Amino acid sequence: MLPSLQESLDGDEKELESSEEGGSAEERRLEPPPSSHYCLYSFRGSRLTQNRGDSDDGRSCGTNAETPSGDDFSLSLVDSNLPSEVEPELRSFIAKRLSKGAFFEGLGNVASVELRIPGYRVGCYYCLFQQEKLLPEIAAVESEHNPSEYVVCFLGGSEKGLELFRLELDKYIQGLKSNMNCEERSLGSDLKSYLNSWYEDVLCPIQRVVLLFQEKLTFLLHAALSYTPVEFKESDEKTKRDINRFLSVASLQGLIHEGTMTSLCMAMTEEQHKSVIIDCSGPQPQFHNAGSNRFCEDWMQAFLHSAEGGNPFLFRQVLENFKLKAIQDTNNLKRFIRQAEMNHYALFKCYLFLKNCGSGDILLKIVKVEHEEMPEAKSVVAVLEEFMREALV
Repeated sequence: MLPSLQESLDGDEKELESSEEGGSAEERRLEPPPSSHYCLYSFRGSRLTQNRGDSDDGRSCGTNAETPSGDDFSLSLVDSNLPSEVEPELRSFIAKRLSKGAFFEGLGNVASVELRIPGYRVGCYYCLFQQEKLLPEIAAVESEHNPSEYVVCFLGGSEKGLELFRLELDKYIQGLKSNMNCEERSLGSDLKSYLNSWYEDVLCPIQRVVLLFQEKLTFLLHAALSYTPVEFKESDEKTKRDINRFLSVASLQGLIHEGTMTSLCMAMTEEQHKSVIIDCSGPQPQFHNAGSNRFCEDWMQAFLHSAEGGNPFLFRQVLENFKLKAIQDTNNLKRFIRQAEMNHYALFKCYLFLKNCGSGDILLKIVKVEHEEMPEAKSVVAVLEEFMREALV
C-alpha cells in the first residue's frame, strides 16, 4: 500500500534533515548555517587524450579515459571561495578519487566530505572537464603554458541533497567549459561570478518558483502533468528560466514512452487550442487558460508546507515524489484497464480509481493515447470517458 501524501512528505523531510545534519547528535550541533563553496583545480598528468577515443560523430568517449594513479598527476588551485585552511583537505580528497580512477570527463560525482574545520560533513559534487577543443597548432603552444583539463568542486548541503541535482550540475559544467578562455592566465570576473553562483543558479529555481506562485502553483503543476504549453507575458529572463526549469523537472518526460509523450502533447494542444499564459506584468503573476485538479491542489499544499524550512533540497524531493505518485497512479490505471478488458467489476474499479485519485482527467488522456492502437483497451477507455462525463453533470 502506498503511503499517504503527508506520510511521504514527512518521511522525506526527516530523511533529508537527518542527511543534512550528518547523523549523530554531535554532528548536528556542529552543523553551520547553509552555505556553499566552490574550488577549481587545474589538472596536469599523464592522461593520454588520444586514448580517450572519439565516436563517429566526433564526440569524446569519456569511458575510455585513462586515469593516472599515484604521482602521475598534480592538482593546482586556480580559484576558490573555500577557507584556505580547509582547501588542502578537499584537494587531498579529490586526489584520492583521481588515483582510484573515479572520474570520467564531463560526468560529475557526488560524495560526502568531512572537513576538519569547522568540523562537519558536507555534500561535494566534483567533475573533471576539458576546455573546448582548440585548433591543433594553438593547442600545441598553449599546452606548454596552460592546462586543458580541470576539476571543479561544488560544496553545499548533503550528499543526498546534491545527488538530486547531479544532472543539472553536469549541464552547469558545460556552461563553464564554453565560458573558459584558454588564453587568459587567470580567471575573469565573469567566470568567478559563474562559479560563485552555482548554488543559486542550479539548486534554487524550484524554491523561487514555489515562493513566487504560492497557491497558484497548482496551475503550474497541472500544466506540467498535462503537457500543456506555457507562454509568458512581460516576464524577465530569470523568472522565465526558473519557471521553465520547474516545468522540465515536474514533467513526466523520460518516465513514460517518448511516443506517448509526443502524442499527448499534440492531443492536449489540439483539444485546448490554447496555451497557459503567465502574465508577469503586475505585482503578482496571473494565470490565464489554466487548469487544476485535486491531485495538483494537494501537492501544492505539500510545497507550501516545505516552504517553512526554506530548504531547496526538500523542494526538489517533494517534486520527485509528485512525479513518482503520478507514475504510480498511471501504472495502476493501466493495470485496471487490462483487467477490465475481461472483467466488468474491474471496469467499475477503474471508474472508482479515476473518481478518487484526484487526477483522473489527466490520467485518462494519458492512457487513451497509449491504447489508441489497442481495440479492446480503447473500448474500455471510451466507456470510462462516458462515466466521467456523466459524473460531472
